[in-house]
Amino acid sequence: MASAMRQTSRREFLSSASTVAVGTLAAPGFLRAAVTGPKVTGSRVFIGSHAPDGILAFDWDPINATLAPVGVAAKIPNVAWLAPSGQFIYSASELDSFEGKPTGEVASFRILGGELQPLSARNSAGTGTCHVAVDATGRMLLAADYTGASAASFRIEDGKLSEAVWTEHYTEHGPNADRQQTAHAHFASFSPDNRFAYINDLGGDSIHIYKVDAATARMAAAGTYRGAPGSGPRTLHFHPNGRTAYCMNELVSTVDVLEWHKADGSLTLVDRIELLPADYHGPTRGCDTVITRDGRFVYFANRDDDFLYAFRADAKTGSLTPMKRSNCGGKTPRNFTLDPTERWMLVANQDSNSISVFARDPATGALADEVKSSVAAEAPMRILFV
Repeated sequence: MASAMRQTSRREFLSSASTVAVGTLAAPGFLRAAVTGPKVTGSRVFIGSHAPDGILAFDWDPINATLAPVGVAAKIPNVAWLAPSGQFIYSASELDSFEGKPTGEVASFRILGGELQPLSARNSAGTGTCHVAVDATGRMLLAADYTGASAASFRIEDGKLSEAVWTEHYTEHGPNADRQQTAHAHFASFSPDNRFAYINDLGGDSIHIYKVDAATARMAAAGTYRGAPGSGPRTLHFHPNGRTAYCMNELVSTVDVLEWHKADGSLTLVDRIELLPADYHGPTRGCDTVITRDGRFVYFANRDDDFLYAFRADAKTGSLTPMKRSNCGGKTPRNFTLDPTERWMLVANQDSNSISVFARDPATGALADEVKSSVAAEAPMRILFV
């Protein structure tokens, strides 16, 4: 298994920044595929920014594959993630203190005419709140705190968050001396049937599993998935087949292909995918995952060597066949996503302060090598279409 020769701390890469100019490049081999098909209209896009302005608004043009800046949607600092649920958006702010307490912030907004109306803001369980997820009923929010090594859940009523009704503080740590001195809760997710919740612990090499009561937002421990020592499980995404999940291991740039068991919510390892080229031995951090709606293609992003990696997926089993690595259009891809047509891939390049757009062939899943367009956005952490 590949491992990094040098690890960059989270604080170091969050503080690094550079300036990028807005530009547009052609992708001739993909342009025709990108504009064929049913007529589509534009979308409002919100960008979570790890900067004082926090949430930025853009208008998306799917014909020309461009983002037009609209302005600041919400001035809330250091936004690390945005989670949608119907007419509401929920944010995680990676702070050391909020309202006089040593925690990060979780907040909620109503979407009105493409703008955000603040509804509520609450303390999470610990510092450095980096991720939030909403359950399928829209009645429960789950938050993960990276530096606080903790997680919290909240009830939701008409978009407004209660105070935390459940919290957990983790104590495990892994063998990586630079990144795993303590537990680091990094990602929250719910099972396909909404009966279980998962907290990825990058510092403890584990995924904590809970039984969910969505009506009360309370959780009960239901087991643990143990990753490889020093792997750093970062994110967990479920395939549309309802039986497969992919765990991105940040510290070694591998992906655990997991079988999800409906009866008890447990996860078992089926395969482990190496993302790095065989001859690469520099610093590396696996980042994020995108799965197409039909489940035929899966994409992974990797930082430091900065690439996207496309895979063909078996729609029934979720097994992966590698296709091609391609560039991410900048430095440090933090989050990436497909637009609603799935003809364009948008990449938030955190340390380039930019969003890059690549054409995608829906039939083959291939991504263009050249950037179609790019727009400036300060420290982008999350791209959300609404």
